[in-house]
Amino acid sequence: MDNINSLRMKTYFATILVSEWEKMRKPDPRLFLRALDRLNVAPHESIFIGDHPENDVKAAKEVGMIGIWKKSIYWKSADTDLVIDELDEIPAIIEKLNSKSFA
Repeated sequence: MDNINSLRMKTYFATILVSEWEKMRKPDPRLFLRALDRLNVAPHESIFIGDHPENDVKAAKEVGMIGIWKKSIYWKSADTDLVIDELDEIPAIIEKLNSKSFA
């Protein structure tokens, strides 16, 4: 939650799950499935943006979500659907995804 607060992102989200509060940690698929359940959306209707190739992107993709990797100096690459350099790229990606049907 400290990261979310420091990035001033809290107001953009109706639902936030923090792994410590949920008593499970990524890449546990139950965490992703719990988020989907709380949002009442299917995995293929959802995106997950993260900076860790395994714990974030790969784990989200394994439950059927669209994985977006936020490039990090700590990792060279990730098996992902999309890659971003900066968070301000997200609105354009969402708009592009919304113009296509989620498959």
